[in-house]
Amino acid sequence: MDLFLFRHGPSEARDPVRWPRDDDRPLSEKGTDETATAARGLARLDPEIRRVVSSPARRADATAALVREALGVARAVDHWEELAPDAPAGPLLARVASEGRRAQGAVLVGHEPVLSELVGLALTGEAVSVVHFSRAGAARVAFDRSVVPGAGALDWLLTRRQLCALAP
Repeated sequence: MDLFLFRHGPSEARDPVRWPRDDDRPLSEKGTDETATAARGLARLDPEIRRVVSSPARRADATAALVREALGVARAVDHWEELAPDAPAGPLLARVASEGRRAQGAVLVGHEPVLSELVGLALTGEAVSVVHFSRAGAARVAFDRSVVPGAGALDWLLTRRQLCALAP
């Protein structure tokens, strides 16, 4: 199974007056443009992705919509609470495992540190950050057999700038 991870794009600065709930904070205008370009770069790497799953947070959902558009995914974006900001990596990996074939080739759009901890859990069996995702950065983790802690391999990790450089 190949699993794609994509961190939400650059968002507005935290401002409890404008967004009392941080989950309501949107992408910035520049962040929207850069994320759309990075998503087109992801589409060049693997145009066969057919599912996008997002954190329920507004900035991640907006990122997921841009990824979905760039990939030409017909299916609506799914939302998982396991991708919410500050969620632990263990339940997220368990959700991926329970989804089975439905998770094959899915892009999970979420936040730091859960994405880097998910990579750590997949690679080492421990939910520790072994990589860092830039905003609108992405990674591909492959599982040869079972989706279990320690069974994954990191195929690639790219920053937003690297993904943008791949965009048409």
